[in-house]
Amino acid sequence: MPTGADIAQDRLARGRRALDSIDGEAGHNVIAALADIAPDFATYVIEFPFGDIYSRPGLDLRSREIATIAALTALGNASPQLKVHLQAGLNVGLSREEITEVIIQMAVYAGFPAALNGLFAAKAVFAEADEKAKEAASV
Repeated sequence: MPTGADIAQDRLARGRRALDSIDGEAGHNVIAALADIAPDFATYVIEFPFGDIYSRPGLDLRSREIATIAALTALGNASPQLKVHLQAGLNVGLSREEITEVIIQMAVYAGFPAALNGLFAAKAVFAEADEKAKEAASV
């Protein structure tokens, strides 16, 4: 029978795998940034959202990222987190057009300022992705 420590390790391992496949480098940067101020919180971020929620059956990762991008856009004040999830959306196969449409849809429910913030965050993420692609192509 698994112990509490075994279950926690399973959640953490499952969360790390999900974090790798969804957020990649951006997610690891968030976790690393927490290491010196709140390492336990970094563990919670890996275990709960990624080990428990993102790993559930019922929605594929594309659908989960659409929901996350919509929610973070609607908040209107979560640009750093939105940027991580915009990159995650690209990582799991969302097109730039799909991401843009999700953000535009939020103008109806969250207002134009929230949608504008989301579109500017997307513009920055897309530009960064283009720059990385250009650098990789020149190597």
